Amino acid sequence: MNEDWISVLMQLRERREPCVLLTLLADKGSVPRNCGTKMVVGREQTYLTIGGGHLEYQCIAMAREMLAVQTTSPHTEHFNLGARLGQCCGGMTTVLFEPLIQPQPQIVVFGAGHVGQALVALLSTLPCHITWVDERPDMFAGAPPAVKTWQPEDPLDAVKSAPAQSYFIVMTHHHPRDLELTEAILKRGDYRYLGLIGSQTKRQRFEYRLAGKGISAEQLNTLRCPVGLPDVKGKLPAEIAVAIAAEIIAVYQAAS
Repeated sequence: MNEDWISVLMQLRERREPCVLLTLLADKGSVPRNCGTKMVVGREQTYLTIGGGHLEYQCIAMAREMLAVQTTSPHTEHFNLGARLGQCCGGMTTVLFEPLIQPQPQIVVFGAGHVGQALVALLSTLPCHITWVDERPDMFAGAPPAVKTWQPEDPLDAVKSAPAQSYFIVMTHHHPRDLELTEAILKRGDYRYLGLIGSQTKRQRFEYRLAGKGISAEQLNTLRCPVGLPDVKGKLPAEIAVAIAAEIIAVYQAAS
């Protein structure tokens, strides 16, 4: 039933997934669905239908372009099904595009140690999308329900698959792993934020090695290490987590 769009939106909101709601506002002549028919388009999945064919295909493409550029304003499109889309029904229809669930920061946390546990617990209470990565078994027993956990054989896969403008926090149990992840993220270059846990000494050591791998000084200047707002001090996992979360909040609020 078309009323299912309400439950679809509720499920997407719980999963914090952005989407666009499509509604047929008006119709004239022969059309595949009646006025009021709705469909929901997400980044990877679609729900319900406005009739299929070229109309639906083009509307899905337009909705996903809205998601890609983070459009926030609704708008309407008029379609002549015969002349514009070549559909046999040949009528005319108007479609309303509404981005009801706004895109939220995509945050990738590498490491499920004590600080990672505290940070993810805190970030999960914020309006963001979290992917938590650690290749070790049995590290995600207390993961919040809305957090996506991932145990890849190679954590670099999580760098490659993250969307553009993601927020990366590197805090694994292994310094060489931190280095290779930081290098991959810096070389990717399209991140909104890159934080690396560690001291100023660790930063200097990493900068020397990364410069030898072709990372420029300008790229290194985007690396936040020591990570977190410096005014939030403390060495307890919860204190470090608060400092990092505060810095991330400051960055995404400035971006919006």
